[in-house]
Amino acid sequence: MENIEEEKINYILKMLTNIKYGSLVITIHDGQITQIDSIEKNRFTTNKKSTSKK
Repeated sequence: MENIEEEKINYILKMLTNIKYGSLVITIHDGQITQIDSIEKNRFTTNKKSTSKK
């Protein structure tokens, strides 16, 4: 049992070190980790040209 928990903790630590921007969601049922979702966000800047009409 301890080995499984250590495996989950190592996985969480690995995900945290790999993500730059985003979130890590840990789902727990009955006191046990059942799911881990990693959401990484990428933002891109755009060069908008001003098209103001006078």
